[in-house]
Amino acid sequence: MEDFSLGSGLCHLTILLLLLPLPTGGSTEKFRVTGPLHPIVAVLGGEAVLPCSLFPAVSAEDMELRWFRSKSLEAVFVYQNRQEQKEELMAPYAGRTSLVGDLLNQGYAAVHIQRVQASDNGLYTCFFRKGHFYEEAGLELKVAGVGSAPQVRITGPEEDGVRVVCTASGWFPKPQVQWRCLSGEKFLVLSEVYTQDAEGLFSVEAALVVRDSSVGNVTCSILNPVLGQEKAMAIFIPEPFFPQASPWKVAFSVSLTVLVILLLGAGCYTKRQHSMKMQVRGEKETLCQTSEQDRQTKEEVLKDAGKAGQGSRLVNVAAGAEREELTTGPESRALGKSQSRAGGWGDLGGQLELGRLRWVCSWNVFARGYTQRGGICESFS
Repeated sequence: MEDFSLGSGLCHLTILLLLLPLPTGGSTEKFRVTGPLHPIVAVLGGEAVLPCSLFPAVSAEDMELRWFRSKSLEAVFVYQNRQEQKEELMAPYAGRTSLVGDLLNQGYAAVHIQRVQASDNGLYTCFFRKGHFYEEAGLELKVAGVGSAPQVRITGPEEDGVRVVCTASGWFPKPQVQWRCLSGEKFLVLSEVYTQDAEGLFSVEAALVVRDSSVGNVTCSILNPVLGQEKAMAIFIPEPFFPQASPWKVAFSVSLTVLVILLLGAGCYTKRQHSMKMQVRGEKETLCQTSEQDRQTKEEVLKDAGKAGQGSRLVNVAAGAEREELTTGPESRALGKSQSRAGGWGDLGGQLELGRLRWVCSWNVFARGYTQRGGICESFS
């Protein structure tokens, strides 16, 4: 129990010691670090100053001061033991940064950057430390550069108009392109292509198609969004440069439409005729098949009659139309008169028409296995 009380007392003592200010030369002074409220603007190739100040305004001569990039934490400038420490500097800033220390004893310090580059653009942090106490503040540096004046040229007709191209280089940050006519009305840009060189500077190529031949002058302007500065160039587009609607083009369009309609009509007619021919061909094939079946049936009947011992002789005769009007053809066969034999045959008249087997009997005939009733020959075997 005594050990527990002793440990609890030591714990409370430690907390109290931590809450007490640490002595540095007698006392520790607390401060705040402040930076500019607005971004610092620097021009390409010029100079930039990154200031920070202490509040309250205590001397910073014996403090450690650092300026570094907020993302990479790499040092831009280091001041320690009342002198600059060059060993920790980033290579791109070597020889380009220095301390503005005229007001260090009043709590004000700044870093001076010479020959500002596009890569200097971005966020920075200034760091002040005295003993174990430190504070820091953020800054933003906006680098801006105005490049070359735009060059405008006509590249030729396109989409019932005239294509105009505007190019410029050496701008930072990415510039804005605007097309205007004499009245100040803005055109919609057809396309914009941006590229960056090894130094981070932007080049742009913008294209526009002008369809109104009465426009006359067209102006291309390149604007720096940080500085608000622009450079512009105008070009005059003569009316003959615009494509003209020729009468032969209209006539050609009408003729082409009529030709397409005629071709469609001819195609439909040809398809219909082909379908009709195929239908007729199918009917003929069906008729031929039926005729062949009738011929085979007839031959079988005649063979059966020969086997029964009828002894009759079949002759081909020229047949007229039914009732003397039938057409002559290889399809019609007639049975003529035959002499009566032991079987009792008399005169026999008949007709076999192609496509169907039909006997037309004109006389009463009696033969073995056959008889005639009402003009229709029937088998009763």
